[in-house]
Amino acid sequence: MSKMIEVRWHGRGGQGAKTAALLFAQAVLSTGKYIQAFPEYGPERMGAPVQSFNRVSDEPITVHCSVTEPNYVVILDPSLIEAVDVTEGVGTQGKVIVNTSFSAEEMAKKLGIAKEQVYVVDASKISNETIGQNRPNTPMLGALVKVIGTLDIEGVLKDTRAKLEVKFRSKPEVIDGNITSIQRAYDEVKNS
Repeated sequence: MSKMIEVRWHGRGGQGAKTAALLFAQAVLSTGKYIQAFPEYGPERMGAPVQSFNRVSDEPITVHCSVTEPNYVVILDPSLIEAVDVTEGVGTQGKVIVNTSFSAEEMAKKLGIAKEQVYVVDASKISNETIGQNRPNTPMLGALVKVIGTLDIEGVLKDTRAKLEVKFRSKPEVIDGNITSIQRAYDEVKNS
């Protein structure tokens, strides 16, 4: 059986954790893999902690529950580290990607895990510079693709552009800004 990749996204309502999980799933689906993408939230309001999940596999996925032992955790808002156990179930092999200007070493200390497991990228800065507002979800998509290492960034960019063109047809600057933000985060994510 092929290894299934499980991803857990942590964000706050309105930051786009659900959208990023869906865009990631759609891009991976276009490569012929099996995918799942779904959020988990209740009556939360804008700004409340939310989670979204992805599963990716070469074979049909028969599991239908929240991701409890993620291979990858994506943290859109670093303030969640104080409010939620974002490393729950990660183990010693899991990777955590944080939207922050701090180093991987500083974040590893905060998270209480090994530095080798932590990747950082300033997705908020990237999105402010490319999209004109703090929307860290699309840059974090690029960072996730880089950290996973087995997905084709060109395919992800092409598929994401196609999806964004449907929604933002009359706003090419939004499309271009998001694509640039994904590529920049892919290039800038680091483990040091």
